[in-house]
Amino acid sequence: MASDELAKKLQSRLTATQRHEEEQEHEEEQREEEPRPSRFPPREQQQQEASCGEPPASSELSAVLTRRHDVTAGTAAPRLTRVFNPYTEFKEFTRKQIKDMEAMFKRYDTGRDGFIDLMELKLMMEKLGAPQTHLGLKNMIKEVDEDFDGKLSFREFLLIFRRAAAGELQEESGLMALARLSEINVSTEGVMGAKDFFEAKMQALSVGSKFEAEIQEEKEERKRQEEEKKQRQAAFKQLQSAFCS
Repeated sequence: MASDELAKKLQSRLTATQRHEEEQEHEEEQREEEPRPSRFPPREQQQQEASCGEPPASSELSAVLTRRHDVTAGTAAPRLTRVFNPYTEFKEFTRKQIKDMEAMFKRYDTGRDGFIDLMELKLMMEKLGAPQTHLGLKNMIKEVDEDFDGKLSFREFLLIFRRAAAGELQEESGLMALARLSEINVSTEGVMGAKDFFEAKMQALSVGSKFEAEIQEEKEERKRQEEEKKQRQAAFKQLQSAFCS
């Protein structure tokens, strides 16, 4: 009797163990049959997203907006700087005009960092007699801010005068007021008696010949100053020897 009862217990335990193993195998089979989530969306979903997304023509705009967001967030990678020569890039202006623009730029670059920021532009417009609102100042910078750093480099400053001369600025815009009210005009140039800077530019001689003429004039001026300096030194030595003799 004892052996029969022990056999029943062993048989019952074996049956339970087999049933548990079968249930585990069944669960594993079900898991294997379930579709695994793909790392990539289905082709239909990709096509739908592509059709609803930006068209290829807006990829450049998207890159610009992404760059602006990164700059604002302070996570933008620095761009490689290129050598900037205003005399070769802005050939529509004379050397004298570019030097005047540079002097004006440096005068208002009170931080001496090579840029005119929002507060420096505010001071500039107030000095010129055309104060702007905070939003107006931001829009002025935004219109020529090619690298989206929120301030004006000297190259971007020159773009203001280029666009004004080309008629690309709105008459009532802050940039147009800056270009008109600045002291960079032909009253200091003396070019054919024109009234303002933009009329003088239209009446100027060809850029190449005028550029070369200005360089030659500067060389002759330096040469004349050196000759005068030598004459003054010779006269001083002559006067000195007369007192010592």
